[in-house]
Amino acid sequence: MSSSKLLAGVLLGAAAGAVLGILFAPDKGTETRKKIAKKGTDLGDTVKNKFNELGEALQEKYDSIRGEANDIIEKGKEKANEAKNEAKKSFA
Repeated sequence: MSSSKLLAGVLLGAAAGAVLGILFAPDKGTETRKKIAKKGTDLGDTVKNKFNELGEALQEKYDSIRGEANDIIEKGKEKANEAKNEAKKSFA
């Protein structure tokens, strides 16, 4: 299972549990609605933070891979130039 599906499942389960807990609590309707709104806001903030963390991790991985690819390209260019120079020397 991918980590994004796992994260979505955990967050959905937490949200469902929180809502059910609030709905079955012996409070007035206005208090229950306030609690639901607060839990919704808290959950929204949590999801936003997790997605930001995921985005940052993906950006770091992309930058790392891009840097490695650039290094490989540079090494390839150097090897090609060395081979070209060697070929010129052998034909001269």
